[in-house]
Amino acid sequence: MTTPLVGRTGLPAELRALGAQASAGVLVVGERWSGLTSILRAVADRYARAVPWEAGTPGAVLRQLLTAVAWGDDPVAAAGQLIDGLGGTPTVLAIDDAQYADPFSLQVLSSAVRGFRDARLVVVLGTSAPDGTSPAASGATSELLLREAEHVFRLEPLTTAEVVELAESHGVALPTRQADRLRALTGGRPGAVAALLDELPASLWTQVDAELPASHAVTTRVRSQLDALPKGSRRLVEAVAVLGGPEPLSLVSTLVGAEDIWGDVDAAERLALVRVSGAEGARVIGPADPMVAAAVRSELGRRRAVGIHRSAAALASDPAARLRHLVAAADGPDPVLAADLAALAEECAAHGEWAKVASLLTAAGRLTEDRLLREARLTSAVDALVGAGDGPGARALIPEVEALRETPLRNAVLGYLAILRGRGAEAEVWLARAWELVNADREPEVAAAIAQRYVLHSLARCHWQEIVRWADRALELADLSEPAGIEAAAIRGLGLAAGGEAEAARATYIGLTEQVRRGAQVQRVRLGTGWLQLALDEVETARAELESAVPTGVLGGSARISLWASAWLGRTQFLLGEWDRALETCAAAEPLLRRSEIELAGPIMAWTGVQIHVLRGEWTAAQTALRDAENAPQDYEVMRIPTLLARAAFAEARADHAGVVRALQPLTGPRLRDAVFEPGFWPWADTYATALIALNRYDDAETVLSPHEDRAIAMNHRSAIARLARTRGRLQAAVGDVDAAWKSFDRGLAALVDSPLRFDRARVEFAYGQALRRAGKRRQAAAYLSAAREVFAALRAETYLARCDRELNAGAARSARGTEDLTPQEQAITELVATGLSNREVAAQLFLSTKTVQYHLTRIYAKLGISTRAELAALYGAASQ
Repeated sequence: MTTPLVGRTGLPAELRALGAQASAGVLVVGERWSGLTSILRAVADRYARAVPWEAGTPGAVLRQLLTAVAWGDDPVAAAGQLIDGLGGTPTVLAIDDAQYADPFSLQVLSSAVRGFRDARLVVVLGTSAPDGTSPAASGATSELLLREAEHVFRLEPLTTAEVVELAESHGVALPTRQADRLRALTGGRPGAVAALLDELPASLWTQVDAELPASHAVTTRVRSQLDALPKGSRRLVEAVAVLGGPEPLSLVSTLVGAEDIWGDVDAAERLALVRVSGAEGARVIGPADPMVAAAVRSELGRRRAVGIHRSAAALASDPAARLRHLVAAADGPDPVLAADLAALAEECAAHGEWAKVASLLTAAGRLTEDRLLREARLTSAVDALVGAGDGPGARALIPEVEALRETPLRNAVLGYLAILRGRGAEAEVWLARAWELVNADREPEVAAAIAQRYVLHSLARCHWQEIVRWADRALELADLSEPAGIEAAAIRGLGLAAGGEAEAARATYIGLTEQVRRGAQVQRVRLGTGWLQLALDEVETARAELESAVPTGVLGGSARISLWASAWLGRTQFLLGEWDRALETCAAAEPLLRRSEIELAGPIMAWTGVQIHVLRGEWTAAQTALRDAENAPQDYEVMRIPTLLARAAFAEARADHAGVVRALQPLTGPRLRDAVFEPGFWPWADTYATALIALNRYDDAETVLSPHEDRAIAMNHRSAIARLARTRGRLQAAVGDVDAAWKSFDRGLAALVDSPLRFDRARVEFAYGQALRRAGKRRQAAAYLSAAREVFAALRAETYLARCDRELNAGAARSARGTEDLTPQEQAITELVATGLSNREVAAQLFLSTKTVQYHLTRIYAKLGISTRAELAALYGAASQ
């Protein structure tokens, strides 16, 4: 059976390319159903399949490749016959199931590859045995497979996204959660995925809780194998399939009452029905394959499976395992079991084990008779799924939650999901209705949870005063021993800081750190602390706090908090000049971002990626990151603003000043103006004003700069002072007030003394040197430009490095340029025009108007005695030799 080459599309071309220069031997390893046969057929000019019963027949594989050749018994001579038979054209020979190939054929193929390098013969051996062996393969075959391959490729399982893509090729629109389940069942093997997509009815894929069966072929094979097993081995296989495992072998032995456990295990292992692992004395046993286990369970029947679960529950020493088995054995509502599940969920929540919490609460809700309690448990399960980063799972429960009777908690949960998916307007409706319905006196915990959701909603809106107002409400209803109270307090400090109360915010986080020392809530406090420190320019301490807030596996924690921490850690690393680490941080968070469907933090990460990639001249990667930002919902300010900043960064690197203005213009409007006024949260005013200066809109630049300069000085925000001073110096130089410009640049550099923000400092030095060079102060300019260049080179900031080099070249002695009569400004224009740039492009690069460039170009022509751009290019080229 062949399947579309989803997830493997580039491999056939890569295999063919190996023979472009010389012959090559290749080993491709893939499990059964991994798509190996499809790849081999796609790549092969001649294809053969080895089979076990021909493994001892010399030349069996060769006769499939060249039917008209009479093979002798000398492998070297036969290799020559093979090459002659191929007619001298580059050829790919593929042998499927090569672990069964006869040794003589493999010897001939090996000799042909090694002895006729110019023949450009590629021999691709496909095997399903990871180590080149199989029960039916001879020792000689195994040795040849492993020894002779020059290149080895291993087929990895499909990702969830690739399972979705494969499903689409079969006409099935597969939800992400179902794709996850299908991938887990099949091990991501495309052949197995395709078989189930073809066999199962389309309606099954919309049933989130339906158990996926094994494929027909696996079920038929397993049924036959079970019938052939001794009774003890069959009981073992059935128990292992029901338990799922791996479970301690001693437990399974007791469960099935084994008289000869190792005899039972050996019989089951020979048929690849179970797998034993672990150290001696601590052996565990589990299904050899999830699909095999599904086939066994289908043969077993519900009654026998329930009996196994009940017996396992009686033997289990772990409370969670005991409850899991009891849930699987339950046949209706069970209030006592539901209460036990809810109690264990509460314990797990204290440690941030949100996946367990979700599973326990979902089971508890479905076993609960009392309607109100059932609804409360199911809605709380959705919250836990979000915390676990299981966005598809939470979304899958939305219809079930929406169908429940309207309660404040239900509306709050739906509002929370809308927040995380970036749907601000929808969240506002749900939260407003929840707050309208709740009675804070009777349900203080629910009211606190709603208020806390409003805090998060206000943060996403960048409504700083609303953050404080709703946090205060939450803290009136829940103290710092409760999650809602802690998270409200952890976000409240950000609202205080953005409202100008930085010291009050700092004191808030110091107090929280002292009070919250353990448990999952520590993650929230560290995120808030790190975010505040980043906003206040304390970037090195911010890095440490944010790094500790990213992981969720050790101390427990929320996927949402981890994503926020990753986003701001990436920004912190960017500001510190740790650009490779910043990209690594964002890349590491990407799988969780996609899997969780928590959209909020995505544009911030994309903004960081865009900035780094454009500064390094990596335009394709920058465009991809920019698309990621733009494709995210834009309803919330915390998503809209970084998307606009990413667009501006892209345009600025292209010297597209009009594009910068278009990107950042919305930040001056009533919706976003207050959100971006605080200097530490969203740096933009300097970039916007610089673009206005380049477009000769000096009054507009002044209007932007003045209030932001006053705010930065009032807050003593050093990096904002430096950025704005750099732009102020550009404005003053542009209007001819050079003495004031020098003071502004000096003020910018002074603000960054002892600061780790080396890229910010280099940008001030670059602007300072550029202005000095244009004022004719070439020696002073060279000092600043050289200092900036060192930093740009260290960061691999190719975009600024090129600009820096252009300024340094333009400031060189005229005699060295061969155009002695030109001023430094004219030399810079000459260099750019000579490369083919238009007047408009030159103006953008040099922060000049198009009219100014045309004026200088007219003077250049007169000085050099020429009249066309072509003559200028030719003359400049000769002068540069």
